[in-house]
Amino acid sequence: MEFRPNNNELPLTKFESMLKTNNVLFFDSEEFENIIHYYLDLGKIALAKKAIKLGLDQHPSSTNLKLFRVEVFVFENKLEEADALLNDLYILEPNNEEIYIQKANILSKRDQHEDAIDLLKKAIELSDDDVADLYSLIGMEYLFLDKFEDAKYNFIKCLEADLDDYSALYNMVYCFEFLEQHEEAIEYLNIYLDKNPYSEVAWHQLGKQYYALKNYKKAVAAFDFAIISDDTFVGAYIEKGKVLEKLKRFNEAIESYSTSLSLEDPTSFALLRIGHCHEKLGNHDLAVQYFYKTVHEDPLLDKGWVAITKFYIKQRNYQKALHYINKAINIDSENVKYWKLYGQINHRLGFLEAAEQGFKKTLELGNYELNTWLTRCDILIKIGEQEAAIYNLLQAIEFYPENAEIEFRLAGLYHVENEQEKATFHLKNALIYNPDYIFIIEELFPETYKSTFVKKVLNPKE
Repeated sequence: MEFRPNNNELPLTKFESMLKTNNVLFFDSEEFENIIHYYLDLGKIALAKKAIKLGLDQHPSSTNLKLFRVEVFVFENKLEEADALLNDLYILEPNNEEIYIQKANILSKRDQHEDAIDLLKKAIELSDDDVADLYSLIGMEYLFLDKFEDAKYNFIKCLEADLDDYSALYNMVYCFEFLEQHEEAIEYLNIYLDKNPYSEVAWHQLGKQYYALKNYKKAVAAFDFAIISDDTFVGAYIEKGKVLEKLKRFNEAIESYSTSLSLEDPTSFALLRIGHCHEKLGNHDLAVQYFYKTVHEDPLLDKGWVAITKFYIKQRNYQKALHYINKAINIDSENVKYWKLYGQINHRLGFLEAAEQGFKKTLELGNYELNTWLTRCDILIKIGEQEAAIYNLLQAIEFYPENAEIEFRLAGLYHVENEQEKATFHLKNALIYNPDYIFIIEELFPETYKSTFVKKVLNPKE
C-alpha cells in the first residue's frame, strides 16, 4: 500500500488541487489509500485525516480506509474510539489480519504487552503475505517486557523472512549485547553474512562484537569489510578508528577518523579522538588544535573542554587548565570528575580555598576515594580550619576504618585543639594500624611531633 509519487502523481496532484477549490472529485478507494499512506509517511496528519474523511464519504464500506482512521486515532491516543471502530470491523471481517495488528497496537499502548503478542501471533496465522514485520512487532513487545531471549528469537525470524530489515538486525544485536552473548552474536552474524555478504550493517555490527571481546584484529577486518561494502559508511570509519587506537596504530586511526570527517559534517567525537591520537604521538600543537576544533564544533561538549584542561595540566600551564575546567563545569556542574580536576588545579596554583571547595564538591557528589578525603583535610589544616578538618576525617573514617593515615591526622588535630584524651586515643590507634606513617604528624604538625605528648605515647615507660 506504499505510495510512489513517480507512479501516482496524478491522483495526488488532483487531490491537492481539489483541496484548494470547492469541487469534490472522485477517487477510487485504492487511490485514497495511496494518498493517505503518503501523507502518514510524511507525518502530515491533518492532510491524511482530510483524505480519510473524503475517502469514507465516497467509499463508506471500505475496511482499509476505516483502518487508516483507526491508525490516526491510535496516533492521537484516542484509544477508546480506535477500539470501538475495530470491534465493528471485527464483526464484519474476523479474519482480517490488519484488525489484529491494530488491536495489538492499542494493547501495547495500554502496556498490555502479553495480550498484544497473542494478537500478533494470530495475525501471523491469518497472513498470506510477508510476515517479517509481524515478527518484528512481536520482538518489540518482548523488549517492552524485558524478555530478551524471546525478543531475539522473533527478530531472527523477521530476518529469515526479510534479510534487509536492518531495524530488526539492530534490535537482534541489541538483545545479544544485553544478554552479553557476544560469541553467539558473532556466530549468528557470520551465518547472516553468508547469505548477505555485502551487508555493511552486519559487518559493522560484527566488528562491534569483536571489539567488545577485545579481539581488535578481527574487529578491524570486519570494519574494513563494512567499508568495502559501502565506502561512505561513516560509522564504520569511526569504529575502525577506535579499534586502531586500541592497537596503538595512531596514524592509521587519524586517517580513519579524518575520512569520516570528509564524508559528512565534522563530528566533535572524531575531532576529539584525532586530538587524542596526536597527543599520543607527541604532536602537541596538532593535538591542542583539534581539541579547539572540537569545542568550536560543539561548544557544549564538556569532554572537549576537559581534553584541553588535561592537555594544559600536562604542560604545567595550570592557569589555562583552570580556565578550561571552569568551562566544563559550567556545562555539567554535577560531574564529579570535573570538580576533582578543579580541586587539583587550584591546589597546584596555591588557591587553597578554591581547592578545598572543589574537593568538598567532589565528596558531595559521591567520590569517596581516600585521597580526596585526605587532600581536603590537609588543605583545611593549612587554611586554619581545624574543626572542619576533624569533621571531614570523622566522615572519612566511616568509609575507611582502621586507617593509619586518618588516625595520625586526627591525633595531630585533636592535640592542636587541646583535646588530649582524643589525641592519645587516635595516636595509639594509628601506631597499631601502621607506625610507619608517623611522618604525617612530623610534616603536618611539627610542634606536636616535638611535644612530650607524642614522646609519652611512643615511649610510655620513660
